[in-house]
Formats: sequence, C-alpha cells, structure tokens
Amino acid sequence: MTSNDTAVLRVAGRPVGRYVTRPELPARLSPRPYLHPVTTLAGTPVTETSPADHTHHLGVGVAVPDVGGFNFWGGRTYVRDQGPTELDNHGSQRHVTFQLRDPDGFVEELRWAAPAGELLRERRTVAATELTDRAWALDLTFSLTNVTKAPLSIGSPATNGRPGAAYGGFFWRARKEEEPPVVFTPGAEGETEAHGSRADWLALAGSTWTLVFAGATEQTRRDPWFVRTEEYPGVGSCLAYDERLPVPPGETVVRRVVTVVADGRLDRDAAAALVRKAVSL
Repeated sequence: MTSNDTAVLRVAGRPVGRYVTRPELPARLSPRPYLHPVTTLAGTPVTETSPADHTHHLGVGVAVPDVGGFNFWGGRTYVRDQGPTELDNHGSQRHVTFQLRDPDGFVEELRWAAPAGELLRERRTVAATELTDRAWALDLTFSLTNVTKAPLSIGSPATNGRPGAAYGGFFWRARKEEEPPVVFTPGAEGETEAHGSRADWLALAGSTWTLVFAGATEQTRRDPWFVRTEEYPGVGSCLAYDERLPVPPGETVVRRVVTVVADGRLDRDAAAALVRKAVSL
C-alpha cells in the first residue's frame, strides 16, 4: 500500500515510472521513496523491488549503507572483522513535500531520520525527457545536507573492511532475466572491468532493453561505478569508495546521474550518442 502522494512520471503522455513516496516496509529494509516500475517507452519493465535475492533493493533511488553508523540501505550491516551483521541501526528517508510536481518530474524534500534523530535533509530533483521514439532519459539529482551540529561521514562496506563493496548513493536495481545483462563502458566490457571504474558512462543491456548511466557533474564523475551482473543486475554510484566521505555540519553533498532508458540492445556508438544528448539537455 502507498499514500496518495505517489507520483507517475510521463514521457510524451506515456507513463514510464511510478514514484512511491511512503512505502509501508519493515524497519530492516530502511524504508525510503523509490521509483518502480520504471519502463521503456514500449512498456518493458527495467526495475525490480524487494526481489528474493535482496529484499532491501527498491527499484531506483538513493540508498547509503552507513551514515554516521546508521544503515539507510537496508538489510545487514557490514561490521569490520565480523562481517554482515543484523543490527538495530536502520534509518528511513521520510518524504516531506513535493516543492514542484509536474507530469514529467518533481522536486521533493526528504528527511533522513535515524533512531538518534534527523541526520540529513535532502532535496531530490527527478525529470523524465524524451530522447527519441525508442529512448528517454531519467535525470536524478540529490543534495544531502548535514542538519546536525556534529560532523557526519558516509561510509560503505568497503570502507568498513569488505573489498569491492563500495556501494552507496544512487542505485538502480534492474530487471532480472534468465541470462545476466551485458555491461560495457566506452573502453571496457564485462563486470570485472566495469566495476570500480570511473568511466564517463556505463551501459547495462538486457534481452530487449538497455540502460546507460552517466555522471552529469564533475563531482559525480569522480565517483566509481558499482556494478553487478552475475549475482543480480544492478548499477550504482560509490560515494565512499576508498575512504569515508565527510559531511561537516551545514555542508551539502550533491550528485547528479542521468540514465538513458532505451528499447532494444544498444551498441557502444548508439549508447554514447544517446548519453551525449541526454546530458546536454
């Protein structure tokens, strides 16, 4: 069940995404707003929510496993020298209001609340734009402001001792199919090569669809990509890859990711062309 604040994104009059603002979820899933289902213009779903393999994966959104020791990702927390551990440390992202709401996008205010109180205030901007008759772009910007009087920092399982698991930030849980999707960047192919890279863009191609992710600001482009294809299909950014990201009191972290959602399996040239068009809009 959801509230009446649920928003539907439309491109050229066609629904392409449903934004759930107040999902009714257990605390261990770190409840938060998310987009699902997201579809191509032909109507093919390209997201999943609460799949059996990772019930805390919620379509498209912003999730961080460690904000000052609190879990805003869901599931278990990775503890150094102990491994994944069930802790009572889950926070939630609470929808406050839509400051702007149109058929093709919205501006939202959220509060990131932990058991200890509110830690972050977020301004999230989402826009959907038609690129061609077979592709559209989802433009998502999030700004996280430390509203406490103390320094905060953002971490990941990697900064807490688990190599290769630097997820946290923008995250897209893609549709799982019989065969894993193909992943490629401008200069590499395969999960091993793409994961942890700082490529200008990264493509995930399924049976009849392709997603192309691009960091649209200099800060965002500095964040490495988190990629999974074999275990499950998912792509995200890494706010805390090698070390924790400090957020002093009153300071703001801003990131913007633009995603091309296309029908069909794009090759490298087609993906690059659509990304250039999407980012320049």
